[in-house]
Formats: sequence, structure tokens, C-alpha cells
Amino acid sequence: MIEGIQSTTAGLLSAALSAVSLRQQLIATNIANVDVDGYVPQTVNFDAYMRNARMELQDRGAVDESTLQEMVSAPPPIALETAANGMPAKVQLDMQVAAMAENTLRYQALLKGLSHHFSLMSLAVNDGKR
Repeated sequence: MIEGIQSTTAGLLSAALSAVSLRQQLIATNIANVDVDGYVPQTVNFDAYMRNARMELQDRGAVDESTLQEMVSAPPPIALETAANGMPAKVQLDMQVAAMAENTLRYQALLKGLSHHFSLMSLAVNDGKR
């Protein structure tokens, strides 16, 4: 039973870390291209990613290791940012820096969660002894 819990939790945290890492890379690319004419900023489309994951869960009825492997192997879709009028957006440096700071906090929270998970697994393996 511990193997199932461990692989599911570690798999979900791994997928989340991969998505947040990809988002960080895209934000850095957007910032690097702030002065490039015609460059359209990119973002990770988490809504589509989560919608696909939710449909997989409904179809299969449960999250198992093979479902997690499929989710991790398929990166989240990347979308071009659009302005309110539907036209391609321009890079707004202040918004990109704010998004990078927010994303960094998410990454740190996920790492803390993964560390906590592994410490609980270590405690369980050692029968609660320190």
C-alpha cells in the first residue's frame, strides 16, 4: 500500500514541478525578448492541462501509476498570450517579473511538499524510530 501512496504522491509532485519549471523557462524567455519587435509572449496553458487530467481521471475512475506516467510524459500545452482585443499581446516587463516571483513561490512550496513527503516515507520505513 505504501508503494501506491508513494508513487502517486511523488508522481503528482513531479508533474507539478515539471509544469512550474516549464513556466519559469517561458517567463525567462519572455523577459529576454522584451525589446524584440513582433515577439509574442508565451505561457503555459494550465487550464487545458488540468482539463485533460480531469478527463483522464473520470475515464479511468482513479489515478494510478500508468496515468501519472502519461501525464508527466506529456508536457503542459504552451499558448501565446493575447490582449483583451484578441490580438497578440506585447511583453509587459512588470507583469512578467511579477509572474516569475509568483512562480518561484509555487516552486518552493512544491519542493517543500516533496521534502515533507519523503521525510514521512522515511519515518514510515524506519517504523517511527529516529
